[in-house]
Amino acid sequence: MIVVVGGIKGGKTTISTNLAVMRAASGKKVLLVDGDEQKSTSMWANQRDVLGIKTTWSTVPLSGKDIFYQIPRMQEDYDDVIIDVGGRETRSLRAGMSIGDVFLIPFKPRSLDVWTLGDVKAVIAEMKPANPKLQVYAVINQADSKGSDNEGTLSILQECEEIKCLDITIGSRKAFANAASDGLAVMEMKVQDKKAIQEIQDLYEFIYNKCVV
Repeated sequence: MIVVVGGIKGGKTTISTNLAVMRAASGKKVLLVDGDEQKSTSMWANQRDVLGIKTTWSTVPLSGKDIFYQIPRMQEDYDDVIIDVGGRETRSLRAGMSIGDVFLIPFKPRSLDVWTLGDVKAVIAEMKPANPKLQVYAVINQADSKGSDNEGTLSILQECEEIKCLDITIGSRKAFANAASDGLAVMEMKVQDKKAIQEIQDLYEFIYNKCVV
């Protein structure tokens, strides 16, 4: 399966890297692709190498047309591919959508992120004819602990027919930032945040056990 994590704005690398760690831990051979011009995923992977953290998957930087042409060939050597295409409307985003099975769009529960919905819908409308099998989902990322902003964002996303909004939310938790700075996923931390792990586990279970591709 090819899972593309992206959208118009940021907040994608944490989800991409945590999914990669969990998928590899299940025994799958995983390719993690950094298609973001900021190269956050590559820096995270490099931090693991520097600290000598055991890594059982491959991380490669690719962008633009290289995503479109190279990943289908590389996919033969892997069980799963996860592509972080960053947060802007780019050729990498379109290339990922053209070959992906699942397009996952994290939205922060704030008005500026929701304002990008029109742009996201336009890209989906453009790419869907080229890849009719693509399943598009939205997830609330860095969710508000009190829930008021989450509910407002959910109500807006649920009105968008092109995107299925998941009931799953990923909270705004220090554990995600702390893990990322150490080149880790939340499940790998010595002092674990059980809520953070459960949130990522719920998202993982939906993508890999409930999506039919």
